[in-house]
Amino acid sequence: MSKLERNMAMTGEKPAALSKIQKISSAIGLIGLSILILAIANVNFPDKTLFLSLGLGLISLGTIVFSYDLYKGKQPGIKNDGVWFKSMTSRGLFAWITALGLTFFYIVLYWYPQYLGLNADAANTGIIGLFDPLSKLINGGPASQWFVYGTLYTLAIFIFGYKFIKKYRHNRYEVLRTFSVMFFQLGFAFLIPEILMRLNQPYFNPANIWPLNYDFFAGYNLDSLFSSGTIGMVMFAFGLLSIFVISPILTYKYGKRWYCSWVCGCGGLAETAGDPYRHLSDKSVFSWRVERWVIHSVLVFVTVMTIAVIYSYLGQNPDEFWLTKDVFLWSSAGFLTLVFGLIMLFKRQELAKDAKYAAAGYLVVILAIIGLNYFNYQQDIFIFPSYKLRETYGFLIGAAFSGVIGVGFYPIFGNRVWCRFGCPMAAVLGMQQRLFSKFRITTNGGQCISCGNCSTYCEMGIDVRAYAQKGENIVRSSCVGCGICASVCPRGVLKLENDSLEKRVNSEEVTLGNDTSLMDFIKEKTE
Repeated sequence: MSKLERNMAMTGEKPAALSKIQKISSAIGLIGLSILILAIANVNFPDKTLFLSLGLGLISLGTIVFSYDLYKGKQPGIKNDGVWFKSMTSRGLFAWITALGLTFFYIVLYWYPQYLGLNADAANTGIIGLFDPLSKLINGGPASQWFVYGTLYTLAIFIFGYKFIKKYRHNRYEVLRTFSVMFFQLGFAFLIPEILMRLNQPYFNPANIWPLNYDFFAGYNLDSLFSSGTIGMVMFAFGLLSIFVISPILTYKYGKRWYCSWVCGCGGLAETAGDPYRHLSDKSVFSWRVERWVIHSVLVFVTVMTIAVIYSYLGQNPDEFWLTKDVFLWSSAGFLTLVFGLIMLFKRQELAKDAKYAAAGYLVVILAIIGLNYFNYQQDIFIFPSYKLRETYGFLIGAAFSGVIGVGFYPIFGNRVWCRFGCPMAAVLGMQQRLFSKFRITTNGGQCISCGNCSTYCEMGIDVRAYAQKGENIVRSSCVGCGICASVCPRGVLKLENDSLEKRVNSEEVTLGNDTSLMDFIKEKTE
């Protein structure tokens, strides 16, 4: 029987041994996991429905019972809980084994699904065959590797979401947004697309918005939507509205948190299954600089690729649309130039010097690629065919980065590697949040005791304490508004707010805590 935890030490202590209930629940979960592992090993179970139910049910039961027993004897509120004493959460042996195991699974899932039992010309075997009964129940057909992945992904968000809710039960905001990501993952990302397939309609996930959904403008997807009549056109219209209307309005009012922390499946998995690893995010200035260059380079890549794909599609179907490929090309160039010009005209004071140079450089690159294509009279952009650009992006970013590295290495790099460094949707929303949103995290520096909990738990690598110590609002494009910094603050220093744009950025210069020598900074300013 667990005892009420009365230790209030900020630094935490070595974690206690597992209780009897936790050991039993761990064994139950491992039995369920072993069923799935045996299926991967191509064991042919006599009753797939029964053994699939046992496997998923025992994993869920074990995780939920373990989580309940883990937090039932603890007072509400967050302490460090000995995360740096545990091998799994301190980049120890178990963390590396888990990371390599997940990475291996992702590699097989993306590029070698036949080893999981996928058969195009015969009945599925292995773990994919084990999921056939559930797939036939939902979408009417045999399972694919993506159905298996979607099921496990959704299950992980639910069972670890329960653990997250137990851990952060003292904070209403955390509980509500966890229920939100559960809802959107189950309904929008999993059930709706599968049911549409059962009804012989195009696959469509309403929560997956371009540029995260980089295939939205792909030729095969546009053909599928346009050939599906009214429902296909509704899907296409909703996709466009999501990009140009819904997303900007919600980001203006609430910041990028409306998507990254309340809707997105990638963020949902990071916040639930990845929660034990949030303290592993790199907080250095160097990491922040790399983050800005990499994530915006990915956004440029997906923008160029999308322009190329649409341009090629219009060139192949010149008589089907009123929009010609040349009009589209120059309209894209004009739109990007207009956006850049307006930002430089009205928001240049809020951009650092290197951000201005980078934005100008990226714009020049995109316009040069467009011009190169136009004056060469080709349907290809950047020398390569558009479909090659899409395949390259899909391999490097859509698969290797978002899956293999982004999820596989939770235990090594933290739970938001993909969101910090690779997600183009996060880049778009981040720019909108930084320059045009009403969202900010306000700080009360007089109450700050410099415990460092906020910075430790920030999964996006923001040195929150440095802002709190100076009483500055936190207005960062990378902040996903998860609210954990406010949740773990013992003094109530931090508060997530939506207010007017006036005086939202309340400091002209922001230094980043431990990465800046205060004496050097003062000396530099007085010289």
